[in-house]
Amino acid sequence: MKKITIAIDGHSSCGKSTMAKDLAREVGYVYVDTGAMYRSVTLYALRHDLFREDGSVKTDALEQQMADIRISFKFNPETGRPDTYLNNECVEKEIRSLEVSNRVSPIAAIPFVRTAMVAQQQQMGKDKGVVMDGRDIGTTVFPDAELKIFVTASAKVRAQRRYDELQAKGMPADFDDILKNVEERDYLDSHREVSPLRKADDAILLDNSDMTIPEQKQWLLDRFNEIINQK
Repeated sequence: MKKITIAIDGHSSCGKSTMAKDLAREVGYVYVDTGAMYRSVTLYALRHDLFREDGSVKTDALEQQMADIRISFKFNPETGRPDTYLNNECVEKEIRSLEVSNRVSPIAAIPFVRTAMVAQQQQMGKDKGVVMDGRDIGTTVFPDAELKIFVTASAKVRAQRRYDELQAKGMPADFDDILKNVEERDYLDSHREVSPLRKADDAILLDNSDMTIPEQKQWLLDRFNEIINQK
């Protein structure tokens, strides 16, 4: 069967990654979490003191160190999903912290960071048979993807999902802080100069505010089968 490229874009904490991971596992495709890549760069910047006190990024220093930032994914047989590695260290838990969430949008808006990450993503997906989620997959990384989905949900629903996720992992969480973070990231992601978050003209819109995970999973699988059956 001919393989395709699947691009899933959308707002933060709207369940893109869960949908993408489940679909990839269901159809035997490779899954790439591009958001985790930007989070990994953010974690690197935090660890190497590349943020100023006002929250701005020391871009000159970060640019000099970009060649030292290597991001990869390794399959975790216990979870059945890939974990994110930063320079061969598993950072799957660390990159999901609220501290990283609060800092990732400024990092992701830096042109040389996006150029480096997009190049890595395009290399990962060059042979098709890939499900990739992020903010600019259908518009910048794979504008010719055969299936493009744009996912959204209300800010309060997304904040609650993020709160529940952190609570389940035993990590500190405050709903109001998370809601503020979600709203700030929406604004920053949509207004950055390079590859702003927007729905591709040929993407299918999915508002999953009132959908369960199984319902989302089935909806996405149905869209995949529609495309495959056209081949």
